[in-house]
Amino acid sequence: MRFRHIASTCRALLALMAIAPLASAQKSAPLKYPSSRASKHVDNYHGTKVPDPFRWLEDDTASAVKAWVGDQNAVTFGYLDRIAYRAPLLSRLKELSNYPRTSMPMRRMGWVWYTKNSGLQNQSVYYIQRGLEGTPDVLIDPNTLTADGTTRVGGFQLDESGTRLAYTMSRAGSDWQEIHVMDPLTRRDFSDVVRWVKVSGIAWQGSGFYYSRYPTPADTTKALSGVNENHQVFYHALGTDQSKDRLIYADPANPQRFHTAATTDDQRFLLLTISDRGKGLDGNALWVRDLTSADTAWRKVVPGFGKEFDVIDNDGRFLLVLTNAGAPNRRVVRIDPEAPAESNWKVIIPEQPETLEGVSNVGGRLFASYLKDVVSKIVQYRYDGTRERDVTLPGVGTAGFASGERTDGETFFSFTSFTAPPTTYRYDIARGTSTVYLQPKLPFDPSQFETRQAFATSKDGTKIPMFIVAKKGLVLDGRNPTLVYGYGGFNISLTPGFSASRVAWLEQGGVFVQVNMRGGGEYGEAWHQAGMKGNKQNVFDDFIAAGEWLVANKYTSKDRMAMQGGSNGGLLVGAVMAQRPDLFRVALPAVGVMDMLRFQKFTIGWNWIADYGSSDNAEDFAYLIKYSPLQNLKNGTAYPATMVTTADHDDRVVPAHSFKFAARLQQAHKGPNPVLIRVATSSGHGSSSLTKGLEETADLFAFTMHNLGMSPTFPPKPAVVP
Repeated sequence: MRFRHIASTCRALLALMAIAPLASAQKSAPLKYPSSRASKHVDNYHGTKVPDPFRWLEDDTASAVKAWVGDQNAVTFGYLDRIAYRAPLLSRLKELSNYPRTSMPMRRMGWVWYTKNSGLQNQSVYYIQRGLEGTPDVLIDPNTLTADGTTRVGGFQLDESGTRLAYTMSRAGSDWQEIHVMDPLTRRDFSDVVRWVKVSGIAWQGSGFYYSRYPTPADTTKALSGVNENHQVFYHALGTDQSKDRLIYADPANPQRFHTAATTDDQRFLLLTISDRGKGLDGNALWVRDLTSADTAWRKVVPGFGKEFDVIDNDGRFLLVLTNAGAPNRRVVRIDPEAPAESNWKVIIPEQPETLEGVSNVGGRLFASYLKDVVSKIVQYRYDGTRERDVTLPGVGTAGFASGERTDGETFFSFTSFTAPPTTYRYDIARGTSTVYLQPKLPFDPSQFETRQAFATSKDGTKIPMFIVAKKGLVLDGRNPTLVYGYGGFNISLTPGFSASRVAWLEQGGVFVQVNMRGGGEYGEAWHQAGMKGNKQNVFDDFIAAGEWLVANKYTSKDRMAMQGGSNGGLLVGAVMAQRPDLFRVALPAVGVMDMLRFQKFTIGWNWIADYGSSDNAEDFAYLIKYSPLQNLKNGTAYPATMVTTADHDDRVVPAHSFKFAARLQQAHKGPNPVLIRVATSSGHGSSSLTKGLEETADLFAFTMHNLGMSPTFPPKPAVVP
């Protein structure tokens, strides 16, 4: 699940897919699904009895569950094997993805580092060099760490001297991480290994670093599903065993809180951010220690919860803080930690009509990224709030600035859109001018496609924006196969972004639609709150309205339309197919939160209570039971052709959600449409390697094509542009 406090590692899960023959799907022999034993288990929620016949599928280590998964995969892959163009489709996806991709460079202490993928590498390789003109050397190649390429590396942080580099490593798609340390000059790893890390930064100070972890699980066999509690902050001194790490902060009285530590760039302040979403509270508390002072007590700059406070940097003894306190669209204020009362705040960047998505600091400037109807706008400010200029962007899309050091005279920003691959621009801070620094050379021509924005009217009259991407010259005859994607939650904004895999859908005449429902952050906190807790039904209404608009305006028809979403978006798809099984021909719920009555019982699921509410509360239960996908499937209903996807190492939204939903769907469904589940191995909340990602995308594309009545051709037909 993608949330603001872990957005750097969990941002935007946007899977893509394609489609084929409705007629052939209808003529196929009925599928024989594996037997799913239904128990008589019943729970009592505040006086309401709710059956949970597939509770046994929650035990991810049980032999019966493993056998069930094997049987389900056998049926699913047997079905997919009969789709003749599945293999050439996978080959086409590999062709489209086979081009060099380089990340935006990061700079610190004279070093420049970035990642690069030569095309089809499972993991991008980390490179480092001295200065922009230096010779690049391989720093870490994650592809060499495991035979199947499913080990990921990330979370890079250089220390103040530039001679020690800490980085995170995760395996098989799990959210559990280890922290390792290396010398960037010699590429030699130190002996230090810090384990059981989750939801953590790396904050150097002196000869060690601060980080966050959970206690070692009492039963490590349940590490992928057991509830995570008692998040703690430690300080690790280099050269020592983790058992010697110094405890910096813990709160055993509140086990379902996150505690993360960071230091300001000059290492003057140690920052402790605390969230209490397990109690349904949004926002965070902010505590500070001045490391230049002998006083080691925490100063409670923001003692409570309810609003967001993200420190951008310090300006001497003051903190520059991005907040939605008193500003639903967010603003930047200057806070004195010694006199933190709101009456003493100074507004540096006032709230605007547009949503302030984030602020980067580099070269003694603040680069504020706004969203105007879900499109990026960036403004450059001084630390005192003087507005210097609007940054000229290369088009309509999504842009973001790199952070850097205060002495930098230049920096980088990236720009992308649905038809423009991520391109890095070199930006002169004083002049406000930019030039292309890195632009990928694609094995296809994205100019044959175009994007338009439209607005549907939801059930209560709210205008809902959506982006529509298709070949130029699209004919509105109601026959275009259309894939509709959504998320709608946790204050996350779905902005324009590029995908090579999506081209495999577009070049076959498919239309891709990205809907910006309430619950996201596209229009600020008010938009978010309009789609959370008791207002969650608005999200489903918004998505349904978008689908109905596409049909009414002859982009497509009900028999030519598919819907897709992952994580919170998987919940979206599950809820919509339960409420409107007639509207979409195909449903693709990925790693979804399908049991809204029990999500808080696993790993960090309690963290979502702030957005969803909890069945432990009678008032919340009353609305959760009305839309929870698992509990709202009805016997004898013809549901869309469905492929549920999950993975055995998903320890964020545990696969039990998808297991139980698939079992119940197969029990309730009546009709010729296939309702299948695909369970990936050695993978997590997102595909753990490029190979696994392309294979899953090919399967989703093939399944959808086969059930929407498309007849794809490989190689694809050349574009005919009027």
